[in-house]
Amino acid sequence: MSLPIPVVRRKLRDGRIIEREGRGFSLNELREAGITIDQAKRLGIYIDKRRRSCRKENVEALKILLRALSEAVGTGSGKSS
Repeated sequence: MSLPIPVVRRKLRDGRIIEREGRGFSLNELREAGITIDQAKRLGIYIDKRRRSCRKENVEALKILLRALSEAVGTGSGKSS
């Protein structure tokens, strides 16, 4: 399973807006997805503390990652007695 890539928008001088790959997820995005900073670090999710925005696409990507991880843990190979 691969980690999601954060998407950020940047406004150019001529007024155009471009989307590009971000450095990491903002603290607001992590909070909206229900992930603590400690959990994000343990999962290997990059955090960009400088970003202040909260993009819906990034929050949804984090929620999908959490669902996939919880399903993987729930159906993991546990030892039966």
